[in-house]
Amino acid sequence: MSDQDWRVYHGGGEPHDVKFPPSPPWRRFGGKSENDAYRGTKFLADQEAIDLVNAALYLRRPLLISGRPGSGKSSLAYSVARELKLGPVLRWSITSSTKLSDGLYHYDAIGRLQDSAMGPSSSDTNVTVEKTLPDIGEYIRLGPLGAALLPAEKPRVLLVDEIDKSDMDFPNDLLHVFEEGEFEIPELVRMSKERKTIPVYQETWGEAKVVIEEGRVRCREFPFVVMTSNEEREFPQAFLRRCLRLEMQIPNEEKLLSIVNTHFGPQAESAAKDLIARFIMDPTKKDVATDQLLNAVYLVSRGVDSREKEAVFKAVLRSLSS
Repeated sequence: MSDQDWRVYHGGGEPHDVKFPPSPPWRRFGGKSENDAYRGTKFLADQEAIDLVNAALYLRRPLLISGRPGSGKSSLAYSVARELKLGPVLRWSITSSTKLSDGLYHYDAIGRLQDSAMGPSSSDTNVTVEKTLPDIGEYIRLGPLGAALLPAEKPRVLLVDEIDKSDMDFPNDLLHVFEEGEFEIPELVRMSKERKTIPVYQETWGEAKVVIEEGRVRCREFPFVVMTSNEEREFPQAFLRRCLRLEMQIPNEEKLLSIVNTHFGPQAESAAKDLIARFIMDPTKKDVATDQLLNAVYLVSRGVDSREKEAVFKAVLRSLSS
């Protein structure tokens, strides 16, 4: 194919109508459920991953998965959720400023006071401040960890993504919740003498409410917790001994071909073999991630010739440490 066949941007500055190419299946954002289903369908688990997932399910223990970026660590959570019909994955992306409370719940006290100021006021001095405020349940939202601990017949799947980016105390802060399988919402505990049950929102604003009894969330079935790590730090031994640990291995040529076939079908195998050989044999490509390979194969499938467009493929398959 010619340059004009695959390039929609020509760099000449002349406006023109284009038909944009379809996005790769893993980069489509039309619906979260569709994206999650794709990830769950296309993940290929090896025997070690299968065994450790089952062990974690039996023992009700978190699974800590380590490996380099792009090795499919988070996709395992979507695969388990899809195969066992455990509902949507609750994803909690960790940063250096993440605290335990961020994953449990959020109380918008300021929003509640602002809404109270806009509503009707009470002149009765015997009416408590609490009774003049809007219902507290409208301003409490459970986070992904809080929602995962709601009582249910089947465990929910919780993905704690890139836990190694957290501060030093965060893993130990998780231990108590993981061990007890419950937590309190102090704002609701204080009201429990007057109201035994209070409905609150879960996960995001606008979703169906769930009822919290006496200000406490206590799981019935411990969630299937997947925690991913890019091996950027070490974790406390007290934390590690409460987890099952899986290390994602660097896939060999056979595994990479299977991954390509799963995403693109056998028709992409001939192009994939050449690309796989390029970074398996090249010592500078030893830390190229699997998703980078998929990007390169996708470009070939759209008419980009890897031999003629060498600069493009050097960028796509660039070493992660360079």
